[in-house]
Amino acid sequence: MGTQALIFMITAEAIITGLTLYFFIRVLVTKKKDEPDSYSDN
Repeated sequence: MGTQALIFMITAEAIITGLTLYFFIRVLVTKKKDEPDSYSDN
C-alpha cells in the first residue's frame, strides 16, 4: 500500500468515526420531548 492510500484510508476512517461519535453523543445528550403517550390515554 502506498503512502497516499494509507493517508486516504486513515483520513476516511477518522471522518467516519468522528461523525459516528458526534451523532451518537447528540442522541444521548438530547432532552426528551414531553409528548402525550397514546398508550396511557387508552
